[in-house]
Amino acid sequence: MAEPVCRDGEVAVVIPALNEALRIRQVVEECLRHVPWVIVVDDGSDDGTGECLRELPVTVLRHPQRRGKGAALRSGFAEALARGARGVLTLDGDGQHDPSDLPRLLAAAARHPDHIIIGARLRHRAAAPPHRRAANAFGDWGVAWAAGHRIADTQSGQRYYPAKVIALRDVPGEDFVFEAQMLISAARQLGVRCVSVPVETRYRGDDGGPLRRSHFRPLRDLYRITSHVVRQVLKHGDVWREYARVRAQAPLIDRD
Repeated sequence: MAEPVCRDGEVAVVIPALNEALRIRQVVEECLRHVPWVIVVDDGSDDGTGECLRELPVTVLRHPQRRGKGAALRSGFAEALARGARGVLTLDGDGQHDPSDLPRLLAAAARHPDHIIIGARLRHRAAAPPHRRAANAFGDWGVAWAAGHRIADTQSGQRYYPAKVIALRDVPGEDFVFEAQMLISAARQLGVRCVSVPVETRYRGDDGGPLRRSHFRPLRDLYRITSHVVRQVLKHGDVWREYARVRAQAPLIDRD
């Protein structure tokens, strides 16, 4: 596998991957059309995910055993920082996120320096399964309360993080909780807020075939996120005053 040549100040794409053999090569090839530096973190897959990327100019990191999405992202962030990245784009390896949206996230990052940019699933939301829409709305409500500002689509894994955000140490939480906590820690520790860029979510591949079933389990993962977020809200105090202040805001959306 050829290693990409990367220069200080470039942006890396970090893709956490668990059993993504169905789509991972297609996702990575599409990413490489837009961003030449891709890091895939194979989180203990047993389906040959890493082997699917042979001969592609990408960096593949492998966890011998599954450690969860949070750990996979931490590994990718550390690799990007060690090689001088000025920021990181993230997306999932199942094909749900469209890599052609990556330039739009980078353009928004240029317009909004020192912000986290979220590829927010705001287009054709009615096409999403009802339980996913409800889960996303509930997650947005709680994470915004803990972060201190309104955010559109806190559950989207398609994001741009500035280097100073991925350099944050001791961000608590695992799996999907980690992604929620990144937004909270960035806001509370660095004053970094979020800008959302409307994107569409793909529920089928470009070949018309199905995507693999999401690793996100609404009941299990929303419970974990909610219980974690509640602790964060209580930690900051002035609970109801803070709630009223946050609800009075509108999420920042860059419609390009």
